[in-house]
Amino acid sequence: MPLPVPVPPDGVDPAWLPPAAFRPLGSRRILIRGSGPLVDTVHGEVAEACARSEGRVVRGPGPGAAAFDLVLEVDGVGGETFTCGRRDGTTTVTALGGAGLLYGLFHVVRLGEEAFSGEWAPETHRPALALRMLDHWDNVAVHPVMGQVERGYAGGSLFWADGRARGDLDRVRSYGRLLAACGINAVAVNNVNVHETEAHLLTDRIGEVAAIAAALRPYGIRTHLSVTFAAPMVLGGLPTADPLDPAVRAWWAEATRRVYEEIGDFGGYVVKADSEGQPGPFAYGRSHADGANLLAAALEPYGGTVHWRAFVYDHHQDWRDRTTDRARAAYDHFVPLDGEFAANAVLQVKHGPMDFQVREPVSPLIGAVPRTRLAVEVQATQEYTGQQRHACWLGPMWSEVLRFRPQGPEGPSVGELAEELVAVSNAGDDPFWTGHPLAQANLYTFGRLAWEPGADPHRLLDEWIGLTFAPVARPTADGVRAVLDGSWRTYEKYTAPLGVGFMVQPGHHYGPSVDGYEYSPWGTYHFADRDGIGVDRSAATGTGYAAQYAKPWSQTYESPETCPDELLLFFHHVPYGHVLHSGRTVIQHIYDSHFEGVEEVEEAVRMWASLAGLMDPARHARVAERYEEQLRSAREWRDQINSYFFRKSGVPDERGRRIC
Repeated sequence: MPLPVPVPPDGVDPAWLPPAAFRPLGSRRILIRGSGPLVDTVHGEVAEACARSEGRVVRGPGPGAAAFDLVLEVDGVGGETFTCGRRDGTTTVTALGGAGLLYGLFHVVRLGEEAFSGEWAPETHRPALALRMLDHWDNVAVHPVMGQVERGYAGGSLFWADGRARGDLDRVRSYGRLLAACGINAVAVNNVNVHETEAHLLTDRIGEVAAIAAALRPYGIRTHLSVTFAAPMVLGGLPTADPLDPAVRAWWAEATRRVYEEIGDFGGYVVKADSEGQPGPFAYGRSHADGANLLAAALEPYGGTVHWRAFVYDHHQDWRDRTTDRARAAYDHFVPLDGEFAANAVLQVKHGPMDFQVREPVSPLIGAVPRTRLAVEVQATQEYTGQQRHACWLGPMWSEVLRFRPQGPEGPSVGELAEELVAVSNAGDDPFWTGHPLAQANLYTFGRLAWEPGADPHRLLDEWIGLTFAPVARPTADGVRAVLDGSWRTYEKYTAPLGVGFMVQPGHHYGPSVDGYEYSPWGTYHFADRDGIGVDRSAATGTGYAAQYAKPWSQTYESPETCPDELLLFFHHVPYGHVLHSGRTVIQHIYDSHFEGVEEVEEAVRMWASLAGLMDPARHARVAERYEEQLRSAREWRDQINSYFFRKSGVPDERGRRIC
């Protein structure tokens, strides 16, 4: 009989906002100055913290600031910027608007006792990116294939249950609180693959979206909606969805007007078009710019934006055709359209050219469309990185992406080129929010990197540990840091080597299947044969993908001699005996890395076991349960991958280890 699934004693894990994190705040004398809904939220947070301790909160003009330990005040007309400093025994947060004051409050919570120690000059904090959004791939009605949440690994939807919006939205409000505490300010509440039921959220079911928006609004979260491009036909009974048809344009204008009647601060639409079977403008001989601009025009009077996803490629590829390359698709489709998109149309580009693999190069489309607004999309839900059954902290990977300079060492970074950062959410109705409690670190790190793309991700991990396990003892902090720091590279070691990617079970994408997609129409091949492995994407002899990059990257990726080891098999087909920069051959790297990966998981299991008794028992038990599965899966990956390539190559392990 299986053991009961561990759940938090109060039903829902507080994640990185446990009451203990507010303890330094709750014992102080606090003055709040300002008005408005978000200032009301700040007051509620502070009042609750003070009620748990001996603190005192005053709302309004109040006496002089010197009488207080903390002053939170609005001094401006709006915005998210705030300034924080400490002088003469008083810590002061001054914000331009209610949102800034909310973020300033959570900044003080992160500082803890340090917020009330010594003196320090005022520092101004402003988000580098104006929009920091989560896309929820949630279905209103349970889909027969994808279930309640497509690529969801944390239970059902936070927003939808039994075919409608949840009646009790208290947990949605709590979710908005968590998101605001790490800097996220927008949420798309339904799947980008819009099925018929979800299509109706735009029109006759917009009231349900409005209820969710009302629950998120107190924490400064704007609500967005994924819509189908064919909505005029599906919902309006028109014979066409041609973006240049006047009747279609009028339909979208009227539908959007009604949306804003219900949700005055509605953020806009997210659209997946002409991708993986979704309808789009290609059916009418129109471009993606034509399609995006149709919706942009409908949203423009209200200040809304359309996020047009660049995930467009041929998913009916012939595996025998070595000239068609899925990695090229986004660049080939969208670079010719640069400058044609409306000012409120945002091109949403996956950070890599394929599909959120454990290792990919940065998409060459980023940096190649200077006259187009860009949102860079990452995947917090761990579709290809262990599905929240494996501990895999993705902060270092995202940081590498955001620091990459597509136009060369002297050019701007991805974090500077992007106007917005978007993540596919990893949260659901599981008591621990993300299924695996340690996967909460990915959600927190995403929000903080979206606020500050150049931040050291390890500092952000320490923030999350300090808040989540508050009050955190040194052994606990060191142990949690030890199992998460490096976990991404550990996962890479025991799964897909050297950038090859996609050696997963088809459909659900969990666990190894080396040839699972090798003869499929999806264009995700490794081309392993008896002589070698990898995809030739060079300009000289391959698909030409490497030439989509600006110099010096095009030159770096063009040759196996200069290509970084971790991306070698993404760009080149090489013999098993090819010697890497590390000095090992490709085949020996495959063997070694898979053995190393399992050993590192075994060490993580031991480390986590040593933390028993140092934290909430339910949280520890849930993670321990997940580690049992991770270790089983890592051993399966090691044995299947190594056996496959030993049989392909005929080259034995030089260290004489047993390969099953």
